[in-house]
Amino acid sequence: MRSVAELVARVRAGEYGPDPARERISVAFVTSQAVRHRGRGTGYRNEVLSLRLAAAVGSCAVEPGTLPGGAPEECVGASVAELLDHPLAAVRTAALDAYLGHALPHTPEHGATPYPLPAGTSLARSRARARAVAALLPDDGPAAVRRVLVVGVVNSLLEQLRERGLAYVPCDLKGGRTEWGEPVRTDAAPEADGCDALLVSGMTLGNGTFEPLLAHARATGKPLVMFAQTGSAVLPRFLGAGVTAVSAEPYPFFWLDGGPGLLYRYRLGRRPERQPIPDGTESAR
Repeated sequence: MRSVAELVARVRAGEYGPDPARERISVAFVTSQAVRHRGRGTGYRNEVLSLRLAAAVGSCAVEPGTLPGGAPEECVGASVAELLDHPLAAVRTAALDAYLGHALPHTPEHGATPYPLPAGTSLARSRARARAVAALLPDDGPAAVRRVLVVGVVNSLLEQLRERGLAYVPCDLKGGRTEWGEPVRTDAAPEADGCDALLVSGMTLGNGTFEPLLAHARATGKPLVMFAQTGSAVLPRFLGAGVTAVSAEPYPFFWLDGGPGLLYRYRLGRRPERQPIPDGTESAR
């Protein structure tokens, strides 16, 4: 799998399951969130388009305020095949995610390992997710990581990299500064050569910046770890084609409530892992 277009072509050909022309979206909704964790100096907003196909929910995050108001109504009742041709990238991505979540759910049979997130405050749950994601980076042997390109700034994730003694280059289309005052680059491409691993948000699927990063990882052999609410069922299909690991977090996301939850981890060339114990530390690597 070398591109999203190739993946879509395979979906249309029925290689992953049912005919997408016969699968229709039953529910479409937008989740809008603002957050500022207690003890943090900065906050942020999220806006996510989600489409439901049977039991699966596919999602794509967008820049807040950019999604047309009628987008959910356009999706309800439409077939997946129709929505894969929609003019909005967010709709195409969410539809592809919903279809693959339906056809290839996050189960051990499809390579996924459930990873429990504990109940707690918004910050505690954010940090638990960050531990799960950062642990997917190689940390020993010749592939050990020292400098990470982070695309999609999440302060809890940067905090986890700092605790592990890793240098990083934060990149985000919104720019700004991190919680520690570090400038956030807006163009990841020039920074990639100076890093030996890439830690990338699934949001790159929706804004068109995923494939250049995938191509860089494939050409250089650098680890590419994806953390995905957007495209959580899409990105595991790129394992072995540049992506080395995925932390997949389908809807409902960790920030929606304070109860326990799950994400799913995929690793290249490994069988599903033993599950971690509930406090977020791992029983096996």
